[in-house]
Amino acid sequence: MHPWEALSVPLVALLVATLTGTTPATADTPAVKIENNATQPTFSRADAILQTVFVEVAGTDSDNDGADDRVAVDILRPKETDQGLKVPVIMEASPYYAPGNDVANHPVDVDENGVPLPALTALSAKLDAAGPFDGYYDNYFLPRGYAIALVENLGSARATGCPTSGGLNETAGPKAAIDWLNGRAKGFDTAGNPVEATWSTGKVGMIGVSYNGTLPNAVAATGVEGLETIVPIAAISSWYDYYRANGGVLAPGGFQGEDLDVLAKYVLTRQNGQEACGAVMDDLTATQDRITGDYSRLWDERNYLNDVRKVKASVFVVHGLNDWNVKTKQFAQWWYALSKRHVPRKIWLHQGTHMNPFSLRTTEWLRQLHGWFDHWLYGIDSGIMREPQADVEIGPGQWAQHASWPLPGAATVPLFPGAGSSLGLIPRPRSAPETFVDQKVRTAEQLVEATGADPNRLAYTTGALPADVRISGTPTVSVRASLKDGASPYLTALLVDYGTDVRPNGTLVSTGQSYCYGQGVPGDTGCTTLRTLGTATTPYKIVTRGWLDVRNRHRADRTEPVRPGKEYTFTWDFQPTDYLFKKGHRLGLVIISTDYDYTLRYPPGTKVTVSPGKSALRLPVVFGRLP
Repeated sequence: MHPWEALSVPLVALLVATLTGTTPATADTPAVKIENNATQPTFSRADAILQTVFVEVAGTDSDNDGADDRVAVDILRPKETDQGLKVPVIMEASPYYAPGNDVANHPVDVDENGVPLPALTALSAKLDAAGPFDGYYDNYFLPRGYAIALVENLGSARATGCPTSGGLNETAGPKAAIDWLNGRAKGFDTAGNPVEATWSTGKVGMIGVSYNGTLPNAVAATGVEGLETIVPIAAISSWYDYYRANGGVLAPGGFQGEDLDVLAKYVLTRQNGQEACGAVMDDLTATQDRITGDYSRLWDERNYLNDVRKVKASVFVVHGLNDWNVKTKQFAQWWYALSKRHVPRKIWLHQGTHMNPFSLRTTEWLRQLHGWFDHWLYGIDSGIMREPQADVEIGPGQWAQHASWPLPGAATVPLFPGAGSSLGLIPRPRSAPETFVDQKVRTAEQLVEATGADPNRLAYTTGALPADVRISGTPTVSVRASLKDGASPYLTALLVDYGTDVRPNGTLVSTGQSYCYGQGVPGDTGCTTLRTLGTATTPYKIVTRGWLDVRNRHRADRTEPVRPGKEYTFTWDFQPTDYLFKKGHRLGLVIISTDYDYTLRYPPGTKVTVSPGKSALRLPVVFGRLP
């Protein structure tokens, strides 16, 4: 006889309830149904209870009106929770539940001192907004015994307070909602009557995409009790690395000229927002510093890596390897930090852009997410933690599971530029210096596509690869160079795949050599720009890029002048990636200054002289042979 068989039925029920946080079933109390180590869909979505609670954010008065800020929380829960059933909560906090405002982006054409030049600017048009309870969280998870809570961020919709694009007050909002679910914060209904979450087990899992995925990172970094797990999708881990890079002002892909203040004004949708929060918006504009781009206390407050030691929740990271809005450094540095702390974790990396993985691999996504939430919010041994840690898509629809990420066995391999635009394993220290002149009207794509010598960039390529080459991790580059006769402080490195069948965003649009660039792929609403190449003779893909403000060559928080014409060694990182260069393709390193779609655009004319023999590209190679 199994030891469990000797226990009475009521005692078994009590033990299961203790492990899962649920109320044991009695004649009058409903219970969650668990079969095959998974919660089963037994509760009615159509009959669910809709409840709105205004939660007090104690100690936070970001609009300085003399009262603690409040967030509005819309809750959808099984009707059985009014009959004694206790359930955990899947929470999505967001500033996007109300339509955003039209806000002008900052000019990106600047003078030699970095001061913006007068220009018409585009309006920010974020695409992350979604209506309440119209997604798969409530349709899939509520019938399986979960409540869904949507938290309106401070300064948005019905919340009070002011948005600050990642500031401490924004983190305090959803944290207060978790505290309320655990009986530690005050909540009120629309009539102002106190409300308690008597139906809640106190266990919460946060999930979301983009800003909605960033808030889980922020709240987890507080160590709040009750937050058992987070699923940050296309999420920010440091706001500095969203709007800056290695000391330089940088745009999120597709939103050139956006910054902290623009985003905050976009989501400032509360009543009397401008009157209540005008001073806060002005302070963001004044302190974000679009001239030097230096790291500062403003950015340090928005760096969740500082508090990774406080993270108690498990973390399921999801990111697109072609996401140039929230770039891949955001997930990688968070993942690296979590790994060092041995935080329970899992990762999904896909070939999409800035998007939810639901539409990429629906059945498998729901299977794993269901197992993840069942394990962490109900204590069910779903088996998810015994599966390989990393799911990585290396080509369209080509998924594989790996023990971790970067892929085990990845080792740093240096490649050296040399005379004749060569790139290889053998250093060429006597290669003559080469010069290019910065310009501000050609895009990186146009400079990469150009064949032969070009006055506005330097390009180095390997010969045809003798075998497939897989890289996994964060490439870096060291360039020995001097700058003079101009104002641009940027160096931009592009890692490029050249080959007859290269697909620039992972997807070939048509056999007529039309490709989708920028924020998406065909069929993805984020695909905003199609550029027809006609009969292009140099198909290519920019695999990853990296940027450096040379004045910050030592530290991101300190600008140091560069002496014109003096050689320095500049070392910086690319955006992390996982990519397969195919046999017969050529691997390329392209060096430019201004990156039209990302950096500020200084007056043209800076002469950059590179000593290729003293420079190196370093790749995290998993397997393959390089020429």
